[in-house]
Amino acid sequence: MSITGSGDDGALYASAKKVYPLKVKGFYRRIKWAVLLIGLAVYYFLPFVRWNRGPNLPDQAVLVDLANRRFYFFPIEIWPQEVYFFTGLLVMAAMVLFLMNAVAGRIWCGYLCPQTVWTDLFVSVERFFEGDRRDRIKLDEQPWSFDKLWRKSAKHFTWLMIAWWTGGAWVLYFADAPTLVKDLAFGTAPMTAYIWIAILTFTTYSLAGIMREQVCNFMCPWPRIQAALTDDEALNVTYRYDRGEPRVSVKGAAKLKALGEKAGDCVDCRQCVYVCPTGIDIRHGAQLECIQCGLCIDACDGVMEKIGRPKGLIGYDNDLNVQARMRGDEPKKFHPVRARTIIYAAIIAVVGAVMAFQLATRATSGLNLIHDRTPLFVQLSDGSIRNAFTVRLINKRPDKRSFVLSVSGVEGLKLQLVNVEASADGRPVVQVDPDSTREVRMLLTAPKSALTDKSMRITVEAVDLAEGSQKVVAQDHFFGP
Repeated sequence: MSITGSGDDGALYASAKKVYPLKVKGFYRRIKWAVLLIGLAVYYFLPFVRWNRGPNLPDQAVLVDLANRRFYFFPIEIWPQEVYFFTGLLVMAAMVLFLMNAVAGRIWCGYLCPQTVWTDLFVSVERFFEGDRRDRIKLDEQPWSFDKLWRKSAKHFTWLMIAWWTGGAWVLYFADAPTLVKDLAFGTAPMTAYIWIAILTFTTYSLAGIMREQVCNFMCPWPRIQAALTDDEALNVTYRYDRGEPRVSVKGAAKLKALGEKAGDCVDCRQCVYVCPTGIDIRHGAQLECIQCGLCIDACDGVMEKIGRPKGLIGYDNDLNVQARMRGDEPKKFHPVRARTIIYAAIIAVVGAVMAFQLATRATSGLNLIHDRTPLFVQLSDGSIRNAFTVRLINKRPDKRSFVLSVSGVEGLKLQLVNVEASADGRPVVQVDPDSTREVRMLLTAPKSALTDKSMRITVEAVDLAEGSQKVVAQDHFFGP
């Protein structure tokens, strides 16, 4: 058996048919335009928004500063030690997707997914240069001519420019945007910037311009996950069979009604198929390819309005109401608040609250102790016992800071720092450079008579010399014979 072919002869492979979405107007189309314009405006221009964080800090509102290992989002600053915040964000993002699915199916895919947004933009460009559905089909069937050549060339050039700026905008999130734009223009930017712009230009052009619905149908895992997560109460774009069947033309419906027979409201105009960005027929029921964008609702409502029939032949509905209508029962009121949505919302709220608390209470300094293991202790000539430690002080601020160290836990315990000259009130002071760590050698000596056990807990405290309330604490053990 052949494994290639058109699919008409029973072959295992069939080439994908090109989809020519028809232009449509309506409520859901306006929502998609609003999301597209707002989303693209935020993506392209957010790197240029400024946020004053004070001296020695970048003033870009959203910045992934890989060189200094920082992530900035307006007043929020995430340090390398706080990768758990990204884990929390991923958990919240997953729960938001689950919640959206529980309420209205693949609403993310239909309105908010970057693939959907950029594909909408690319289709609009195609429609601008080549015309609407019928004109594009006719143009593709025509032999090559100057008119076809310039239209196709202008479309692909515009696609490439959009894809290029998409890649360029992405790299602006990783460096000061105005500076990087100037460096890119004069050819002095890092080579990695040009490489990533090229990669993202190619992927945007390919995914949004060439592959389009194939990305949703075959590459994206979310349709499969969503199908497993949905339930009978989630809203989905639905063709109402009880009202639409049997499908009859307007003239045919008039004849059937004159004979006293039933005629469905669907006139089989196929407008719902023509406007679908994935090319499916919603009248065949729930399908993996449907992204729940609602454009078929707008198209059908427009037809119903023209022929004087009620709107809503296609609409957002749940499976319970579909089954009820098929039985002739009254549909029930939609309940967005139920056990599933409450659980998802609660997880989002709890994770968000924990992250907010951690951000509000986190320290701007850190202290770690590492006890020498060989030997655990030494006995000096006067009989006293000495333990040695490595102290690591962390300064997360953009300015230089001085820390005063003290120790408690054993009576008569003396603290000495190696190669640390500064002191305040007889206590050693450690200076730590901005946004860095410093390790110092610490020697602790205690009278042998003060040791009541072989291992005694001690507490080391580091206090900011400029701000007495800013302190960090670490605990370890003092060992003796």
